[in-house]
Amino acid sequence: MKEKFQPRDLSSTGTAALAVVGAGPAGLAAATLAAQLGLDTVLLDEQSDVGGQIYRAITATPVRDRKVLGDDYWHGESLVGAFRRSAARHVPGATVWAISRNTTRQSRGDHEIAYSVGGQAKLLTARHVLLATGAQERPFPIPGWTLPGVITAGAAQILLKSAGVVPEGPAVLAGTGPLLYLLAWQYLNAGVRIDALLETAPPRALLRALPYALDFVRSPYFGKGLKLLRTVRAAVPVIKAVEGLQAQGHDKLERVSYSFRGRTHTIAAQQLILHQGVVPNVNLARAIGAQHIWNSTLDCWQPQVDSWGNTTVAGIGMAGDGAGIAGALAAEHRGRLAALGAAHALGYMDTARRDREATVHRRLLAKATLGRAFFDVLCKAPIEYRRPAGNTIICRCEEVTAVQVRDTVKLGCSGPNQVKSFLRCGMGPCQGRFCGLTVAEIIADELRIPVEDVGYYRLRFPVKPLTLGELASLPQTAASHEAVIRLPADQEIRLAQPEMP
Repeated sequence: MKEKFQPRDLSSTGTAALAVVGAGPAGLAAATLAAQLGLDTVLLDEQSDVGGQIYRAITATPVRDRKVLGDDYWHGESLVGAFRRSAARHVPGATVWAISRNTTRQSRGDHEIAYSVGGQAKLLTARHVLLATGAQERPFPIPGWTLPGVITAGAAQILLKSAGVVPEGPAVLAGTGPLLYLLAWQYLNAGVRIDALLETAPPRALLRALPYALDFVRSPYFGKGLKLLRTVRAAVPVIKAVEGLQAQGHDKLERVSYSFRGRTHTIAAQQLILHQGVVPNVNLARAIGAQHIWNSTLDCWQPQVDSWGNTTVAGIGMAGDGAGIAGALAAEHRGRLAALGAAHALGYMDTARRDREATVHRRLLAKATLGRAFFDVLCKAPIEYRRPAGNTIICRCEEVTAVQVRDTVKLGCSGPNQVKSFLRCGMGPCQGRFCGLTVAEIIADELRIPVEDVGYYRLRFPVKPLTLGELASLPQTAASHEAVIRLPADQEIRLAQPEMP
């Protein structure tokens, strides 16, 4: 029998049947459907409003000309509208920094979610947790990438969607992946001049992708993609198979240097926008202890999940690009499948109903992922830009260079955690999100072993920067005089709290 949960004030503590972390397409779709199925659902998200990165600022963007961002962006309005009409509760500005087992006498194997809003720490107890943390851009460490004027395509889209800000001076786009061309198309719609688009995909990328071309031609993306490519290439000089990409300048970006067919070229630029694909955002899932597998096609780690989004940790599910890169539409359908899985696990529906209602979502998911393999192979990030050398900075937080990592490996360090102990890479505010893959790739390169044998950082809570003041503000209850944050390998942090009189 299912247990009924009454909505409670989440000002300090609260309970829920389902807690969803992340308000992108997967999180919105999952929270909406779960609430419609009768689950008391709470959606936690760092941003001030829902939408995630894909539909960022969709309710408040100053870009009111709908042609600039395109129909795919405005599709998010339907997700946001359905969510707001549902009974799901939304907690904006919520930074989730820990998820653990509830160890109080009243727990039923529930999870405690520790998060902060406005510098105040709060706790939420949920019977099931769904992580919809989305994707992040793959690190693109090239010489000069820390210069002012060099940003990622994701950052450029944030500026465009949230504030309507676009480059004013000479701009160059460089890298590989569909997002690079999408951004170029959006910039052209907004009247931005793009001096060049430098493709880093090697010449044989198309040949390797050809075995998957039939599915791509049959997919809904073929027509739209072809139109987008033609529009961009008609308006922007596109140079393919560039090597040796560098950002150059004294105190800021002044020019972009690259090699093409054995010759070095430079372009004057005030803005360089980099992108070489996206990878799952795995920090929270790894800290929880979920098993991850190596995706050799995308060269990244992704959580091991079943067809309902369940991870290897009981009561923890994942949906969307955080569970494996597949795009916004696929994330939406995976979110709904995960919601059905959670409703079934919590006793809100039987197996027959779950499977029956999942049929349409599985069909739409198959359609949304058709042709994805073609993109994955075609836009594979070249090894040159995944495994930098020399004094190229690979950990921006601690300013660690590629040669420092390589020299440390030569001293006998065989894994990311040893390198972290020597150099502090992965110990900055980003907690390894922007250097983890690069460090592992460099170690693999030096040891001449597969990256999956190198492993990844051992991540611990809190996964986001946290002040002592926030820790001190954790709610206190009469039932428990200490909060316990469980870590992998049975390590714990106990936060002592005075007993209530």
